[in-house]
Amino acid sequence: MRPETEGQLAEIIAGAAGPLRVQGGGTRGVDAPGEVLETGGLTGISLYDPGSLTLVVKAGTPLAQIEAALEAEGQRLAFEPMDARGLLGTAGEPTIGGVFAANVSGPRRVQAGAARDFLLGVRFVDGLGQVVKNGGRVMKNVTGYDLVKLMAGSYGTLGVLTEVSLKVLPKPEAAACVLIDGLSDAEAVGAMAKALGSPYDVTGAAHTPSGIDGHPVTMIRIEGFEGSVAYRAGRLREMFASHDVTVDSDPERVAAGWRWVRDVHPMTGTQGDVWRLSVKPSDAPGLVDVLRRRGAVRSVLYDWGGGLVWVETEPGDDIRPSGFKGHATLIRASSGTRQRIARFQPEPAPVAALAQGIRQKFDPRAILNQGIMG
Repeated sequence: MRPETEGQLAEIIAGAAGPLRVQGGGTRGVDAPGEVLETGGLTGISLYDPGSLTLVVKAGTPLAQIEAALEAEGQRLAFEPMDARGLLGTAGEPTIGGVFAANVSGPRRVQAGAARDFLLGVRFVDGLGQVVKNGGRVMKNVTGYDLVKLMAGSYGTLGVLTEVSLKVLPKPEAAACVLIDGLSDAEAVGAMAKALGSPYDVTGAAHTPSGIDGHPVTMIRIEGFEGSVAYRAGRLREMFASHDVTVDSDPERVAAGWRWVRDVHPMTGTQGDVWRLSVKPSDAPGLVDVLRRRGAVRSVLYDWGGGLVWVETEPGDDIRPSGFKGHATLIRASSGTRQRIARFQPEPAPVAALAQGIRQKFDPRAILNQGIMG
């Protein structure tokens, strides 16, 4: 089913006799029982005002179309949504509704914020087929449920997005990447913390124990006006002068390097399970070391200064009993492993009860993306 209007979508949901599997471009690897309900027919930019940095767009609009429109005006989506197709081996076109339904953010989240932080308003159809609108075209305080933030990251379990309004930002004039070679995981996390705590407005901090040349490399990104970028890159280079440091200011290489991080390229085309760990940055190297001693780890990529860790493991290995403090999300695995291991970190009982109560409120028949969130 592929409705082309909000009204058609509402009729389909209201008349549904069983569960519905809601998807945009089908690129995120999210699976649920039921008949497929695609939002790709709900397309088009409803309003774009570059002067007020505001965009209103139908939820099924391809992300590439939106990025092209912003590029023409020298603007961008600052939260840098990842493209999961390579990692997950999926096809199709990512949509803006899917981006917000999964709260998809990239390396710049450490500085700019998550996708949900740029969402101003939503329109969606709930599990009873009712059209709901919340928010608007400017940031404002709310009382009661903040449905704008609630919908972000709900994976279509509360309602099907039909339109979103969001804030965009100007594209910077220049970018540079400070590269530090040869650091251990613990040294890299310390260096990234130092860079992020500096006054030099770092917009990305990542580390791979095995870069393109097979050696460890730590990446620190800065963006802005050309003169400012050059100055800050120089100061960061001085800050880490005791290490093997280079600065890359070539815009194409810098952009390609951060796409490599954003899309978790080291784990593209491989056969292991992929986990996304959200942890206290200082805990990340110790956690990875524990997993390595278990023999579970195939490859690792640190992002957000170590607060986000991508780990590829042997197929079927549940890493959650390792006793770490944080959240582990199973991003890629076989269908058999998914049946045995929950996608999301199990919630404490009081939080799980609250979440179930909210889902019951918006989808009392439990027909939207059943079972995805627990």
